Amino acid sequence: MMKKLLLVVLDGLGDRPNQVLNGETPLQAAYRPNLNALVSAGIGGMMYPVRKGLVCGSDTSHLSLLGYDPQRVYTGRGPFEAMGLGIVSRPGDIAFRANFATRDQEGRIVDRRAGRDIPQASKLAKKVSFSMNGIEFIVKEGVEHRAALVVRGKGLSANVGDSDPHVQGKPSRKIEALDSGAARTADVLNAYLEETRKILDDSEENKERVRNGLPSANELLLRGAGVTPSLEPFNEKYGLEGACLAGIPLITGIGNLAGLKLLKHHGATGRVDTDYNGKVKAAIRALEEQDFVLLNIKAPDIAGHDGSPLLKREVIEKIDAALGQVLEVSDRIVTCITGDHSTPCTIKEHSGDPVPIVFSTEGIRKNNVRQFDEISCSRSGFELLSGDVMTMLLQLSDRMEKYGA
Repeated sequence: MMKKLLLVVLDGLGDRPNQVLNGETPLQAAYRPNLNALVSAGIGGMMYPVRKGLVCGSDTSHLSLLGYDPQRVYTGRGPFEAMGLGIVSRPGDIAFRANFATRDQEGRIVDRRAGRDIPQASKLAKKVSFSMNGIEFIVKEGVEHRAALVVRGKGLSANVGDSDPHVQGKPSRKIEALDSGAARTADVLNAYLEETRKILDDSEENKERVRNGLPSANELLLRGAGVTPSLEPFNEKYGLEGACLAGIPLITGIGNLAGLKLLKHHGATGRVDTDYNGKVKAAIRALEEQDFVLLNIKAPDIAGHDGSPLLKREVIEKIDAALGQVLEVSDRIVTCITGDHSTPCTIKEHSGDPVPIVFSTEGIRKNNVRQFDEISCSRSGFELLSGDVMTMLLQLSDRMEKYGA
């Protein structure tokens, strides 16, 4: 019987040496007996998201991990975010990734995440969902400060820039048209954002936040405009029935567009205090019916963006404890564990550094890696691009068709 396939993506896993950890990366510094056992029983090496040196987002890297060429199908992050939040996109719709943020009296963005935790996000999203000048604006809240915006109307173009300045201490950007055909769309969006600022400033929800000493969520920052791409269904591409378990809308949106079954689990959130054990258990259980499961765990990336190597080490140790369940089913499951990109705590952003990767199951050739971390895996000499991950999984599970006679 052919083995099932489990792809575990530890978001933002890769890192750089950190003085707080005596010159080690958070992965090196973590107590990780199960990851070390998996790599000792399998093939360890390094993986480059999309291509060497490229600084990737989670969207482009996950597309590539699933075997979809982002240079052909990627139009922007917004459509995936919107699909993941349950907004049904129509032909001609433009979608953006969005943040609720905090703007001061001088118009500067002082917190791009408005304190990160926004229980009022649902009510605020409804208040900034409206129509004006024949254009419909639909906002849906996501995890914590995140949201998505879909703009619906005639003659719209996704070829526009961001309003997000991507740094704090600067005002939001005026959305610019990137070609002459997008001028009207840029004007429409700038008028919409002016209206949302008034609504958010005047909202009772934000007045309450300020009274309670919390940052006001009074700015909607937009980025990643795109139109919904067409992806070849996963089951047609590989002949596999697949599923996806993730705590962030971006990844569930990609899974949705690829035709993966979206798994639900009470602990499947994008927070660092998520139920790692329950997530891994749910993914393994799903393989009783599915041929392939993609499991994304967001926490390492959050710690990296926060610049907290101690927190990143802590969440890696908790994830490692949960991954002990994978060792129990290694006779019937081929497991790949990797990151989608590096998020070094020293820079608090994604980098082009490769990430460690392991393929593990019983009965395969092993290489000489005994520790799962950036330095140990790099010494093996085994390297691949993310677009080759599915090929490796198919080959190691004896599912790959022969090439040639």
